[in-house]
Amino acid sequence: MNRRIIAPVIGIVVFLGLWELIVRATDVRPFILRAPSRIVSYLLDNAGDYARAAWVTGIHALGGLLIALVVALVVGSLMAASSFLEHATQPVLILLQVTPFVAYIASVVLWLGSGTPPVLFITGLVCMPAFAFATVDGMRGADPAARELLASVDASRWEVLWRLRLPSSLPSLFTAARYNVGLALIAAYLVEGGNFANEGLGNIGRRAAALNEGDALWAAVFAMALLGTLFLLLISVIQRMALHWHVSQRPPRPNWG
Repeated sequence: MNRRIIAPVIGIVVFLGLWELIVRATDVRPFILRAPSRIVSYLLDNAGDYARAAWVTGIHALGGLLIALVVALVVGSLMAASSFLEHATQPVLILLQVTPFVAYIASVVLWLGSGTPPVLFITGLVCMPAFAFATVDGMRGADPAARELLASVDASRWEVLWRLRLPSSLPSLFTAARYNVGLALIAAYLVEGGNFANEGLGNIGRRAAALNEGDALWAAVFAMALLGTLFLLLISVIQRMALHWHVSQRPPRPNWG
């Protein structure tokens, strides 16, 4: 079995084992922290409800990520093409990135209504800056020799963008995607808890917190962790397929000293 599979499994098992040991050894009060074995047992007993909720949250997070990516590619391409636009847009992106979106969830829900629209809006909004910065860095880092070659054959701006700048931005975009997965899931979870719609893991978590149901709340946390792991695995698979030509995907050469 590949080390890339064994190592993460060992790390998770050790982490959960230590968690279980601490809870049992210190006799932590149930409403503060649950043992992993109890959380998993509750999650399995209610697997159908959590699977349906996880599907909704996953769709919300994925939809927000795709919206953020499309908008960021347009914004980032313009920023990479013009230093004036970059300097004008960068402060706005930074404001979006550092402003706590939890503070304006209620306002967006009142504006867009209940259900999916506010989830997609906020998820896309908070994920867009990282994708935009990654787009700019990737496009600016395009191979100078390749740029000169395309200029020598009088390639159009569209051809340069499609054949050189976009492929050059893919590695940084995948790095941003790994960061944004957690952000998208958090945003989706929090907005689902306050968008007046009874769907998603965020709704389960909100109800559990209001009723002080620790098992249900921690099961939602575990379900979110599993969902995030699946997203990251999917990104890794897509990255290997899309960047098979890139040096980062080549196996390291043995160092014989």
